[in-house]
Amino acid sequence: MSKLGYILLALATCLFASYVAHAGELNIPNQLSSGQGFSIPTSGTGTATFYLIGPAGVIKRAVHLGDAVNVAGEETRAAGRYVAVLRSGDSNDTKVFFVTPGRPAALNFLARPSRVPTAKPDAISGVAFVFDGYKNLMLESVPVNFSLAVEKSAPASRTVPAKDGIAWIQMASGRSQGAAQFVASLPATDVSVRRVVQQVAGDACNLHMKAQAMAKTIVVETDPIRDCSGNAVPDGTIVTFTETDSRGLSTVDARVKRGIARAELPLSENATISVAAGVVLGNEVHIRWASPGNGGAGAARANLKFKDGIATDGGRANAEGSATGGRE
Repeated sequence: MSKLGYILLALATCLFASYVAHAGELNIPNQLSSGQGFSIPTSGTGTATFYLIGPAGVIKRAVHLGDAVNVAGEETRAAGRYVAVLRSGDSNDTKVFFVTPGRPAALNFLARPSRVPTAKPDAISGVAFVFDGYKNLMLESVPVNFSLAVEKSAPASRTVPAKDGIAWIQMASGRSQGAAQFVASLPATDVSVRRVVQQVAGDACNLHMKAQAMAKTIVVETDPIRDCSGNAVPDGTIVTFTETDSRGLSTVDARVKRGIARAELPLSENATISVAAGVVLGNEVHIRWASPGNGGAGAARANLKFKDGIATDGGRANAEGSATGGRE
């Protein structure tokens, strides 16, 4: 073979080697959506090994050059950075691409607390996590609707944009007691998650009692106890009655039953009786007994002074706080 023939043969060998080395060049978009399959065309002859390295694991398979490499959508479920490698002999071709979350398709929703007094500002908080259909956290801004409602009451609704997949809200509790439905939902979809927050009566409001003298005791009883929104406080709520006289202090704790608290205090000639429920003070009744010498049973006189912390008029009245009956 002539010298020229050797040169041509060497050149042809180099060209073939260059062709084989580039036979596995990868044609993959720089960005895909999660669950989006794709196909990689190859050329040349022989076999090669394909690797797909992603956030959820590594895939390895043997391929024939000249045939397309098919990547199923299930293999790109996890959002993040991927590296595709086609290895043929000593030749490696690498492609880096990214998989982003798909459309919003799921919510995780947490609500706190599970029990809250009525009419409290920013008393209820909720946080929603937005995911696509493959449980990838949505990083782009997505609106989330929040609504809070008790049966037979108009719902309170707000829309909050999710940031980095998280939407957070604080809402005031409603004025009516009952099981409040706290719902987070994605607009224009049927995706919603419901949580129940039990709204209960708040602190007693306008707490008021009346007193009546019996043979050996003073019977005190409240009017029906309600919060400032008109909800009856739950049975079992503790109401404290305090009697102050020359002998000292007498205190009785009574539980609300059917909306009313009732107790008996020691009979006294000159006493001041007050009522409280938690941090809320009610009215104050002053009882003074006349001596029983004139005409048998002595006359009783009681003055009423409001101290409920809600509306104080500073005046006195002889209305429902009056004590009746004589002393033995």
